[in-house]
Amino acid sequence: MKKVKVDELTIDGTVYIPKCSVFEKAELKNGMPFVMVRTESAGVHCGYMKSRNESEVVLLESIRIWSWSGAASLSQLAMEGTKNPETCKFAMPIKTSLILLNSIEIIEITEEAKISIQNVKSWKK
Repeated sequence: MKKVKVDELTIDGTVYIPKCSVFEKAELKNGMPFVMVRTESAGVHCGYMKSRNESEVVLLESIRIWSWSGAASLSQLAMEGTKNPETCKFAMPIKTSLILLNSIEIIEITEEAKISIQNVKSWKK
């Protein structure tokens, strides 16, 4: 018997999609969203966004994303996390605040991606 993939199902005019197709934002921590920030020259960082003032972003519990694998883009990394955590280079989390200047992109991260990113072993030398 041939398997059929169902992307959506319509019942009485209402369209239903599989739960795995719905991205849920990461849980807030003290009202702060977990985000990914790309800057002009300081790279990419993930963390809880404490504040934002124009292009200045303050993150708590931030992780520098030095290089990643298992996602085609930062957008995919923010939505799904990494499929290859063993080949990613994510720096150790910063326990204090991090002030990022010249931020050019802020992406809210899903709960699935947050767990994936936080479970990547810290890259150290």
